[in-house]
Amino acid sequence: MPGTFEPLPGGGAAVALDDAEISIIRSLAVQLLELIGPGPAEDAPDDPLAELFAEGPSEPPSDPVLRRLFPDAYSDPEKAPGSPGEAEQRQAYSAEFRRYTENDLRAGRRDNALAVIRSLDALTPAGDGGAVLKVSPEQSQQWLGTLNDLRLAIATRLEITDEDDIELLYRLPDEDRRKPLAMAYLWLGTLQETLVETLMP
Repeated sequence: MPGTFEPLPGGGAAVALDDAEISIIRSLAVQLLELIGPGPAEDAPDDPLAELFAEGPSEPPSDPVLRRLFPDAYSDPEKAPGSPGEAEQRQAYSAEFRRYTENDLRAGRRDNALAVIRSLDALTPAGDGGAVLKVSPEQSQQWLGTLNDLRLAIATRLEITDEDDIELLYRLPDEDRRKPLAMAYLWLGTLQETLVETLMP
């Protein structure tokens, strides 16, 4: 079980994590929370209807990681831009879609990251250091969402765009400043893959 998720009888999954691994995941999840930004202010009016119709931003985020996490809905990087009129129309559609969806998307990612942090904080240390994390099927989905977000964030920072770039990560010399982040990216990929396998029927 060390380093990989395994299915639990009756549903859910478990993974053995040492203290360093717990610290890494928690730190990355906290950084993700800071990047996504805070939720509604505590002193905001308690009006569910107003919250339902609250508008979000219409412009893409300036940070490249946030642009990767919250991409334009009507853009296709592999498709030719077309005429100026078509490009403007796609941009207008994307702005409108973003205005009414980004707040909810941010809230979902925020909730998932918080669930990951809370589950790590609730761990009971084992005698030899570290702990065994056990997650329910619902928590598994939250973990999957956050692991995916963390890998997208790291991939953006490392400028990973395709499988060839991933292969290069394995050959980075130890003195390369990207090496720790690259190793975290590959390790999180293993956690994500094995967690997906536990959810398969």
